[in-house]
Amino acid sequence: MSMGRVAVALEGALVAAVVLAAAVLPALRGPDLGPYSISMDKAGPVAAVPPASAGASTGSYTWNCGRNERGHRNTANIVVTPGRPGPQHHTHDYVGNLGVQPDSTVDSLVGKPTTCTNGDASTYFWPVLRYVEPGRDVHGGPVQVPVSLTMTYRGNPRGPVLAMPRLLRVQVGDAYAHTNGGKLAKAWWTCSDTLDRMTMDYPACEDGAQVVRIFEFPSCWDGRQLDSPGHRQQVVFPAEGGGCPVGTFAVPQLRITMTYAVPPGTRYQIDAFDGQDNHPATDHGFLVNLMPDAVMKRVVSCLNEGKQCDETSTRRAAS
Repeated sequence: MSMGRVAVALEGALVAAVVLAAAVLPALRGPDLGPYSISMDKAGPVAAVPPASAGASTGSYTWNCGRNERGHRNTANIVVTPGRPGPQHHTHDYVGNLGVQPDSTVDSLVGKPTTCTNGDASTYFWPVLRYVEPGRDVHGGPVQVPVSLTMTYRGNPRGPVLAMPRLLRVQVGDAYAHTNGGKLAKAWWTCSDTLDRMTMDYPACEDGAQVVRIFEFPSCWDGRQLDSPGHRQQVVFPAEGGGCPVGTFAVPQLRITMTYAVPPGTRYQIDAFDGQDNHPATDHGFLVNLMPDAVMKRVVSCLNEGKQCDETSTRRAAS
């Protein structure tokens, strides 16, 4: 074979190798899970819980408000923009009070029915989670219903808690964290098989594990306001060590834990405002307290007396 033919053959083999590599490498890299996905082996450890002082409220209270199986969703935010709908691409899931509609206000929720089996008529809401499908708008993927949703109130490691006042508004996270620098971002993610590690990115869970989404709300009330201009100053987070800042009082701390059965290799994201790139750091949640006084009294008693109270099967009418 002449040198020319050898060169042509080598060139053809090289081209074939490049074409094969272009076809194989994407498969080796795996599915495109988006720019904010993370393997849990790269996530950080869960922060240590502050040790409880003498007289701390070490109890808990767990109850059941469902998983939004009814599909109660719309674009309203009755805390930030009461009485009018929000942008069409930013949809909220609701559990609890069934009266939240696009034109609702906080006051209009009083007396409405609830999904909570203990009669809690509060509303709890957050952005929906969607699968991202090729060829569909980023806001148009199918909404996912959690396979489990746990509501738990916890106490304060430095002392007793006071009852939350009715109509108190509490916010966790920042819907604009992607462009605000992330200082107020507070939502956490993990996988059901790596609960000792957490991240603010979307976790890529292993086969058989569920995606876990966690909100831990602030719990130090100023004792005066039910709301404030920024919707944050009335209830703030505990200081380092768990105690409440001067001028604030500990109230029950709400933790909401949701799990989603996301198949491995499936891209997912929350609904976010335009300009926020569906970034997981923009995850956020709200509560408006309409828990009946008798139920709130039980919550406070369980926490302050160190009892682990579970009323997930309780069925009472809202009052």
